[in-house]
Amino acid sequence: MKTVLEKLDTENIDERIIKKAGTILREGGLVAFPTETVYGLGGDALNPQSSQKIYVAKGRPSDNPLIVHIAKLEQLEDIAKDIPKDAYKMAEKFWPGPLTMILHKKSCVPKETTGGLETVAVRMPFHQGALKLIEESGGFIAAPSANRSGRPSPTKASHVIDDLYGLIDMILDGGQVGIGLESTIIDMSEEKPVILRPGFVTKKMLKDICSEVETDPGIGNNIGKEREPKAPGMKYRHYAPYGQLIVVEGEEKKVISTINYLVQERRMQGKRTGVLALEETKKAYVSDIVKSIGSRHNEEEIARSLFSALREFDELGVDFIYSEAFYTPHMGQAIMNRLLKAAGYTVVQAK
Repeated sequence: MKTVLEKLDTENIDERIIKKAGTILREGGLVAFPTETVYGLGGDALNPQSSQKIYVAKGRPSDNPLIVHIAKLEQLEDIAKDIPKDAYKMAEKFWPGPLTMILHKKSCVPKETTGGLETVAVRMPFHQGALKLIEESGGFIAAPSANRSGRPSPTKASHVIDDLYGLIDMILDGGQVGIGLESTIIDMSEEKPVILRPGFVTKKMLKDICSEVETDPGIGNNIGKEREPKAPGMKYRHYAPYGQLIVVEGEEKKVISTINYLVQERRMQGKRTGVLALEETKKAYVSDIVKSIGSRHNEEEIARSLFSALREFDELGVDFIYSEAFYTPHMGQAIMNRLLKAAGYTVVQAK
């Protein structure tokens, strides 16, 4: 398949490109496009064949639900039913934005889109190009992250090209995304709202709307195989680089010492090593490759840089990657959720 590449200038959107992409989606094709979180791989959410194409292109298990993206709040009632009042309150506060809500689906949404479930995950992105594309497509785009299943999520069009070129119809290059981590997912289909995936919208922010918000006990623990996944990423390994990633936790000086010791062990075995660090600590490491993903005082930079850094280690042929833990005040839970999944929950306590 020939993949068409188009530049998407969000400051001056070319309607010709949007119409071309919208036509592809309406005809059952696939288009990768930027959002404020990561790049999404879009197909017609109400066309079961389009959703099946997404699973094939990504190499994604078909029981892993897709997120339906809408452009207008009133569209929510077209695809969801029994919508609680708190869901509307959250939509009014956080949409458009990086929040996905799980609701009971209407029959028009095929189970190919929902991973076989009677619920549907819905969000309205805060990205003008994405919103225009959704409108042009007919209003409902199913879009997981635009990467091969299990790989680090794409925050640049080049990442999409690496994973999906030749497998999809079009890639819209909108440059670097703003947030860099996928949306927060909250299940609104049960008696009490439950956060299934942390993101930019935190529990504290959600509790300002609904005081009964809880956090799924599986966040931060590798228990996915024991439960039916109601949201993307709950069951399968995600975000993984080709090299083995190990997270080292503890007091800063001990973390540095432990990582340097582990790096030296691997180098003596002839392995190529990498370290993922903060700007403040990067010079303390002795490794083949040391990458800073930002300052401890700029957690947005850390979030935005994480997936890109993991992909850069792959490009450099790193066999073992040792990472500091990044427990930042606002997005720390989301950052660590992605990092631990990428590491397959391999964690070493610094000594």
